[in-house]
Amino acid sequence: MGTDLQLPYDERVYDITIIGGGPVGLFTAFYAGIRDASTKIIDSLPQLGGQLSELYPEKFIYDVAGFPKIRAMDLVDQLIEQTGQYHPAVCLGEKVLNLIKREDGTFELHTDRKVHLSRSVIVTAGIGAFTPKSLPGDNVKEFEGNGIYYYIDDLKRFRNKRVLVVGGGDTAVDFALMLDGTAKAVTMIHRRDQFRAHEENVKSLFASGVDVKTFYELKAAYGNTALTGATIIENRSRRTEELEVDAIIGSLGFSASLGPILEWGLELVGNEIVVDSRMGTNIPGVYAAGDIVTYPGKIKLIATGFGEAPTAVNNAKTYLDPTSKLHPGHSSSRKE
Repeated sequence: MGTDLQLPYDERVYDITIIGGGPVGLFTAFYAGIRDASTKIIDSLPQLGGQLSELYPEKFIYDVAGFPKIRAMDLVDQLIEQTGQYHPAVCLGEKVLNLIKREDGTFELHTDRKVHLSRSVIVTAGIGAFTPKSLPGDNVKEFEGNGIYYYIDDLKRFRNKRVLVVGGGDTAVDFALMLDGTAKAVTMIHRRDQFRAHEENVKSLFASGVDVKTFYELKAAYGNTALTGATIIENRSRRTEELEVDAIIGSLGFSASLGPILEWGLELVGNEIVVDSRMGTNIPGVYAAGDIVTYPGKIKLIATGFGEAPTAVNNAKTYLDPTSKLHPGHSSSRKE
């Protein structure tokens, strides 16, 4: 795709432009500030924080060093405060459609609103564009947004409600544990007796007040103007059971797509960008970090992305200035 001359240009050329304003993107911008790099963040969402802000603001995060647990939105707020020390430019509600490398090495990032210029790029776009997988069952579509939800953005909405959680991964278990003590009653169904969640979370689940039913699936939802019940089915005996519920929360994962990133010429494996030990891609000057990357032994945790961010930034810095140090020292030694 060639340059769209109809799009306005941001004439300033930044040292590092970060595609993705989730937690890893925010920490990348912070570390770029430590390296005295002019930095811009571009994100398609209307707010910073990625999935944590969009889908899980009330969810607790357990895999960030130094925090026994921290509410997702609190983590985002602290990351924004940390990053804000270096005043990166932030462009929200813009989707990067194309990435073009000029002959002089400058990158053009074409969004649906303008063209941005940068000397290097770090992609921290998480899992790309994400859409929750819809619940199966009769009448589900009828109650989506009116009794059937796919995330918890306000825990108070479920106070004194009878809630059914469907799923068996970390998010489903977290949702059930969050609701326990707030909702009037919480039932969780999972299609098998093995959970994909972390072992400690599963142990907490079975020690909680949540009614856990394994080998069950959702068959139907029903009600008049509002959801009042659900039919669940035991998938071995095919026996059905009726539950009185005020809300159903589906947590069956996401359908993810890299969208336009697929057309940028990056080496990909599935929906993931291949990087080397420098977090470099096959395009010189383009780096990546977080859940969007793959390499041997890759673990998809926020903590892992936080570790990858400084590697990407430091190598971008040496790409921009070969005389600069790859390892500049510890952040504790920087001047205030």
